[in-house]
Amino acid sequence: MAQVKELIERLNAGAYDDAFRKLYEDSDAQVQAQRARYAQAAAEFGRLFGEEREVRLYSAPGRTEIGGNHTDHNHGVVMAAAVNLDIIAVVAQNDEKIVRVKSQGFDKTDVVDLANLSPNEQENGRSAALIRGIAAGICQAGGTVGGFDAYTTSNVLRGSGLSSSAAFEVVIGEIFNGEFNDGRFSAVKNAQIGQFAENQFFGKPCGLMDQTACAVGSAITIDFKDPSDPIVNKVALDIARHGYHLCITDTKGSHADLTDDYAAIRSEMESVAECFGKKVLREVDRAQLLAELPRVRRQTGDRAVLRALHFYAECDRAEQLYQAVAEDRFEDFLHMIVDGGHSSFEYNQNAYSIKAPSQQGVSIGLALSQMILSGRGAWRLQGGGFAGTIQAFVPEDLLKQYCTTMDQVFGEGACHVLNVRNYGAIPVTESL
Repeated sequence: MAQVKELIERLNAGAYDDAFRKLYEDSDAQVQAQRARYAQAAAEFGRLFGEEREVRLYSAPGRTEIGGNHTDHNHGVVMAAAVNLDIIAVVAQNDEKIVRVKSQGFDKTDVVDLANLSPNEQENGRSAALIRGIAAGICQAGGTVGGFDAYTTSNVLRGSGLSSSAAFEVVIGEIFNGEFNDGRFSAVKNAQIGQFAENQFFGKPCGLMDQTACAVGSAITIDFKDPSDPIVNKVALDIARHGYHLCITDTKGSHADLTDDYAAIRSEMESVAECFGKKVLREVDRAQLLAELPRVRRQTGDRAVLRALHFYAECDRAEQLYQAVAEDRFEDFLHMIVDGGHSSFEYNQNAYSIKAPSQQGVSIGLALSQMILSGRGAWRLQGGGFAGTIQAFVPEDLLKQYCTTMDQVFGEGACHVLNVRNYGAIPVTESL
């Protein structure tokens, strides 16, 4: 540990440069940017909480979905990856059993008294609820919690489909883990505690994919056959080595009034499972569905059947994507990304809402991506769909054209150029 002033001096002297190259991008410009970012965060911590405090640094990345679109809620398989946008925290312990977190861009400091670790309805939907819930989850898992002061800053774009909330959850979990539990909790356990906090304290019935991807890092598959004990496999994915960049484009569509669209995907998949006396599709054999397709069509309707077929294909594809990365078959990886995108559009049918067929920003983004990248890269919608973001893997020589086109159509800054980060939620040290 170091006092604030000493930490800033070490940052500016380049002591953390190797760590920054691993976490973000191996370029002098990125290293300089991160030096300045971390030093500014440390200085702000000192201004708020005292320059004499001894501090540590923590980081947790955002994430992007790669495969397994809308499979997790039916106990399927997904593939996701951490990205090189993150939330960082400058942290010092206190002896008050109180957590104080001040986040850049927010006026209020979240103050949580650890003497009370029960859900507080007045905190529903607020970050204080997540902090309290994570502390409660750690205690329930047999861990220890203590007070700390923290200043955080994040470049995980809010509302971009990169899971800024999950990044916040797992960085708080990692702070408790590192400061008071000697790192005893695994990355997956950290993710589960974050999900518990979001479900039981924050008031959002989320799944586990976002937290797991942010906590573990790299590219991962998550098998949700048993949601209480998901199987996570991790593999390093270096798209830059193949001359590609990951682009996330916000098509600026509104998510208002889409709740029914999202819910229908899950309910229709489950209606197919109900035809066989099961709760979720993972419990239904695909061959049995195909053998009894006429009956299932009559009972559920054709869209439900198509979404079920998407589920099976996407679960297979998520595992195949993992194998392609592990075996360094990058061209196969790109082809499967495109196949998954077509499956979401054609079978899962979540590129646009049938309630508003004139609003198809995601479809436009995918059409433009196909025009620019066909035969060279890959493109797909990600996340919930109907509105929001699309994903593309863009070769270096087409990057400028791709970004310029997306920004012209969807607005300046709509296209974000990223890379996969092979580290999850961690303490940031000089010898990372």
